[in-house]
Amino acid sequence: MKNLLKLTTLSLVATTAIYAGGYKIPEVSTNGAALSAANIAHTTGADAAYYNPANMVFMDDSNALEADLIYIGLDPVNFKGSGAQDGQDFDAKSETFFIPSFNYVSPKLGKARVGLSVVVPGGLSKRWSDSPAVDVAEEFTLQVVEINPTVALPVTDTLAFAFGLRVLYSKGIVKSTSTASRDMNGDSFDVGYNMALAYKPTSDIDLGVTFRSKVGLSEEGNAKLNIGTAKVYDGGSSVEVPLPATLDIAGAYTFTTGTTVELVYEQIFWSAYEKLDFDYVSPIPNILVPSFDYPIDKNWENSHAIRLGITQKLDTLTLMGGAVYDTSPIPDAKVSYELPDSDSISVSFGARYDISDTMNVGMSALYSMRDDRDVKNENMEGTFSNANVLIVTAGLGYKF
Repeated sequence: MKNLLKLTTLSLVATTAIYAGGYKIPEVSTNGAALSAANIAHTTGADAAYYNPANMVFMDDSNALEADLIYIGLDPVNFKGSGAQDGQDFDAKSETFFIPSFNYVSPKLGKARVGLSVVVPGGLSKRWSDSPAVDVAEEFTLQVVEINPTVALPVTDTLAFAFGLRVLYSKGIVKSTSTASRDMNGDSFDVGYNMALAYKPTSDIDLGVTFRSKVGLSEEGNAKLNIGTAKVYDGGSSVEVPLPATLDIAGAYTFTTGTTVELVYEQIFWSAYEKLDFDYVSPIPNILVPSFDYPIDKNWENSHAIRLGITQKLDTLTLMGGAVYDTSPIPDAKVSYELPDSDSISVSFGARYDISDTMNVGMSALYSMRDDRDVKNENMEGTFSNANVLIVTAGLGYKF
């Protein structure tokens, strides 16, 4: 376990993913992106291991695996000042990422099915070059990888239950350059759990519920704090921030035309993020206490997302589309340069083609359009805009 940095990044970006409304990323597979992550109740591919592992019970009795490559592009966020900051107009740097993911579902092991997912459930990078943004967020970068083994068991012929272990590795960088500056980097391992239910009362109705636990992210590492060019602290530091619990409730209906429509309600319990408080192994100079040692109240609010996914099954081709409305958990008083988050509407589409009975390929794209955010608080006055996100995925599925 290493650094305060990761936690800072995580906490400051921690709201969707690009993990829906902050640092969360719900689109971790080709189908997930194509359907705007509305694939909780009706999931038939290997990514069921992540989205709803209880559905593994109802899958064909064979090995199923899928490998995906996900591109994420973040537009350069613009800040235009008003009031006391009138005349300021500058952009953050654009960001691009390439993220792999992997999902596997085993054949029946007695009555049980076993799944394994290696995904990136969250992350963010925000870099500024202009003051005053650079004073607090020259760079905030977070990378998170989750290894999620799961086990599913039938309860009845129509009901299944699953549980799993979430092992998260994260790495981050925090830099700010001002009269007093900081430079932090580190990593951490943290553990949580997830549970899921899948219920199929009829052949055309699918219901699902999933829960991912809150994970307390405790970081220990090194911080370098400067005044001008003079180094005044170089030593151990720690901070703790919650990765909030999430609850998804979903229902899907498949028509006789082969069209499946799914609706998902997601609740994200961001109210667990009350404050950001750094600790240092040794006392830091009093002149730095206000900037780096005073607890920062966050007081984030629970947020939610409403997801719609439509799947049309043809002969060897499957067409998919989706949309999602996602709310931000950050109150106006707490919006900052580290994470200028806002409500968003996303649209998505994709397709999957069966090359053979055992192999298929797919591609998808999602575009998230974030609202402009007018901010007036003790730290800033102005408008954030152009915070849009593009996700493009390609995946290969195989059964054996």
